[in-house]
This record gives sequence, C-alpha cells and structure tokens, in this order.
Amino acid sequence: MHIFLDIETIPAQGAGAREEIAAAIAPPGNYKKAETIAEWEREQKPALVEEAWRKTALDGALGQVACAAIAIDDAPPAVFYEEDWARAEPAILRGLFAAIRAAHDGARMTRPVFVGHNIAGFDLRFLFQRAVLHGIEPPAVIPFNARPWEDCIFDTMTAWAGYGNRVGLDKLCRALGVPGKGSEIGAEIDGGKVWDFVADGRIAEVAEYCKGDVERVRAVFRRLTFAEKPQRTVPQGLTFAEAAC
Repeated sequence: MHIFLDIETIPAQGAGAREEIAAAIAPPGNYKKAETIAEWEREQKPALVEEAWRKTALDGALGQVACAAIAIDDAPPAVFYEEDWARAEPAILRGLFAAIRAAHDGARMTRPVFVGHNIAGFDLRFLFQRAVLHGIEPPAVIPFNARPWEDCIFDTMTAWAGYGNRVGLDKLCRALGVPGKGSEIGAEIDGGKVWDFVADGRIAEVAEYCKGDVERVRAVFRRLTFAEKPQRTVPQGLTFAEAAC
C-alpha cells in the first residue's frame, strides 16, 4: 500500500511572533550614526522582518499546518482543512492521523510506503513536531525518522535528484509532462505563496492545491517507478525544450 502525502504550512501565528523576530534583527555593525540607523529601521528592516517571519512556515516549532492531503493507492485524495484555519491545526492532525490508521488497519497491518516530495526532509518532520506540541499521538506506522532511501518511504525529490540534491516539484513535473502547480485552481501558487492565499480568505483554494500536489506526486512516482510510460518520448540528442516545440 502506498500513501501519497502533502502538507501546506503557514508562518507563526502566535501573539508576539513578529515582535520577537524584529527584536532579533539588528542594523549592520558599521552603522553608527543615529540617523543612519533610523533610516535603516524605517526603510530596510520591515522587509527583513517580513522575510524572516515568512520563513517560520518551514519551522515546526513556530509555523503551523494549514491543510494536509493524502491518497491511498489509486483512490482520490482526501484533504483536511477548515475555514477557521487559525484554530484548525489540531483537527487537521487528528483527521489525517485517523485516515492513516484506518488505511493501515484496512490493509491488515501491511506496512505502507509513504510517498511525497521532500517528504523525509520536511513533511513528516513537521507533522511530528506539530503533533508533539499539541499532544496528539500519531499512528506508530508513520516513519518519522526514515531516511529517503528506506523501504517505508519514497521521496520523489531524492529519487530524481539523488541524496543531498534538490529539485522543485514543479520543475520535475514540467520535465515529466505532469500538470504543474496551481493548474487545478487556475492560479499561480507554490509553498511560498500559501500564506498570501490564506490571508486573503482563500483557504479552500489552498486545499485544492494541496490535493493537486498529491496527484502530482502520485503521477511523478508512477513515472519514476516506470509504472507509467511518457506520452511523448524525447528523441535522443534533443533537449526537452526542443522536443516540446
């Protein structure tokens, strides 16, 4: 059994998060004059604070899960989210974990393979950290500490790029002829833009995008394991761009 998994995360929502970040960002050491420092505080620091705050979406100690999606083998993806996204994370975790338990029990205890893009380096670790902080016990079958090459996990990023290297899912999808990110909602979106959608009240679109990423991962997995053949073959000696013309 294969469980295809994706999560979308947002920056720290706790009271005072931005203020703590701002307090830790100081002007360059060679800035000595009060007026120079004041100008830096006014013109440059806000952007640095915003950038650092947005990066907390990648930190399981600070960010939070906005939605999660899984697909079991060939079944349609199931997505877990709520319109009241600010308080939804515990319910998202419980719903996701319950679905994984049900799938595992239904498979008569056969250990599943978890499939995702950078799933070992991000998704599973983030889920574990948030579960710990909420005190929500996850299913024991989830391989939180697995390495990308272990049998209980299939990391599409590592499978394509090799251990220690990186490739974006959207770039990989383009290379393999798989519909790219945002195609399911007709909007340009990636992990870095999820917060903008959420803040604009478009969490339902983020959920559709999350489901789309599960479908993309499943399609990439099938190509990487030769379960499906390419619709078009890139002729030898031509680049992908040339072959696509």
